Amino acid sequence: MIPNASTRGDMLRTRAQERSVRENNITAAKAVADVVRTSLGPKGMDKMVVSKSGEVIITNDGATILARMEVAHPAAKMLVDVAKSQDTEAGDGTTSVTVLCGAILEAAQRLLEKGIHPTIISDAFLTAEKKAEAYIEAMSRPIDLTDRAELIKVASTSLNSKVVSANAAVLAPIAVDAMLRIIDPLTSTNVDLRDVAIVKKLGGTIDDTELIDGLVFTQKAVKVAGGPTRVANAKIGLIQFCLSPPKTDIDQSVVVSDYTQMDRILKEERKYMLDMCKQISKTGCNVLLVQKSILRDAVTDLSLHFLAKLKILVVTDIERDDVEFICKTVGCHPIASIESFVADKLGRADLVAEEATPDSKIVRVSGVPNPGKTVTIFVRASNRMVLDEADRSIHDALCVLRCIVKKRLLTPGGGAPEAEASFQLSRFANSLGGTEAYCVKQFSQALEVVPYTLAENAGLSAINIVTELRNKHAAGETSAGINVRKGCVGDILEEDVVVPCLVYTSAIALATECVRMILKIDDIVVTR
Repeated sequence: MIPNASTRGDMLRTRAQERSVRENNITAAKAVADVVRTSLGPKGMDKMVVSKSGEVIITNDGATILARMEVAHPAAKMLVDVAKSQDTEAGDGTTSVTVLCGAILEAAQRLLEKGIHPTIISDAFLTAEKKAEAYIEAMSRPIDLTDRAELIKVASTSLNSKVVSANAAVLAPIAVDAMLRIIDPLTSTNVDLRDVAIVKKLGGTIDDTELIDGLVFTQKAVKVAGGPTRVANAKIGLIQFCLSPPKTDIDQSVVVSDYTQMDRILKEERKYMLDMCKQISKTGCNVLLVQKSILRDAVTDLSLHFLAKLKILVVTDIERDDVEFICKTVGCHPIASIESFVADKLGRADLVAEEATPDSKIVRVSGVPNPGKTVTIFVRASNRMVLDEADRSIHDALCVLRCIVKKRLLTPGGGAPEAEASFQLSRFANSLGGTEAYCVKQFSQALEVVPYTLAENAGLSAINIVTELRNKHAAGETSAGINVRKGCVGDILEEDVVVPCLVYTSAIALATECVRMILKIDDIVVTR
């Protein structure tokens, strides 16, 4: 059957609509990639992110920038989700994965303009992605988790691209030691980062940051009634109930018209509070942690007075999210009612003491039982923005170290893996035929966006640097990368720039998956 003129017109309009939808999706996604592109690498620029409430964040972390951007287009939101996935999987490479995604989309757009079908492009990109991962793994070398010096190099490489890069020499060993204390280097296959608490406190500098086998509370010990501020051989109780007079379950008022009744209420209240405090003291508890309450006051001046007389150190406003970590560290159990407050639920520590800091005081818990289950990183900085960025940077360094535990392979940095994968894929494309070869070739060229951007952000001649890098990899120098400090191409391993293999393979896999998904979309349906 020969289609008539109206049918042919409908088919052409449908194809034009599909093309228009894809072009819009690719343009929107590339716009997001271009936003973070200038922040790639150790010489990348920082972004100042300002929220509607006026909160200011200065960072060059791709995931943080994208998470706080107001993105309306659904395809652009996919890039934000890709950065989140990379942050969850590897903790680093969030900017790289976004930039790669934009470059692969640009390659796909060129192929679509040549009239190649999206399905053929998608399948060819999947083949190229699998090959690229294999090439990167082949150029990687195994690492021993007992080699602390090598792990510090990995953490330093991650920190060198952050705002706090000047303090990498201080923060990298802290991150490595924190991870090594909570895992068994010989048998561990993953790291639970919930066992590392990052506690932030204004005052001092980043150089004052320290690793603590124990706990740090940024709030002061409560000494309204002259309670102790230092307790040795501490027996620690964590309560989730309130040390305050009970209230009615519903909002209502009780009218007392007689002075004798008022006096009786006050006496009963005093007796009620005293009985609770005596029961706590009877168990041997001498340090009491009180969880923050939102319904009523967790403690009253009267209860604090009784606890002070009983020589019990009190720390209030314990966050609910911190309860599990505290219990794991000191070996206590959260206590939900005074009836269940027994000695078996108390934790232990050699010393709980209040210490002075430049601008306030903290409570430090040291000498905890079973050290090694958890650790605390106590971060200091002179202002809030630097403090928050130090927190994010340490978290990224810990995530990178977790990648090493998951997949014990190290890869040279500085654009070397992308350049090697690009060169090998280009050779592989020559062995193929037809449109698939052309698609794989375009994918291999897209991978060069990372070394190109690294050179561009460092103020180097990007074309000359990438050409030289390509020639060195063609000559078999797999560890040749861009040395942004010296402004040349050289053996990047000599500069101790090493990155976990998982960061690169995850970035390429996630970027390719996102591009293939965008290519398969031919229409946007808005629901009511």
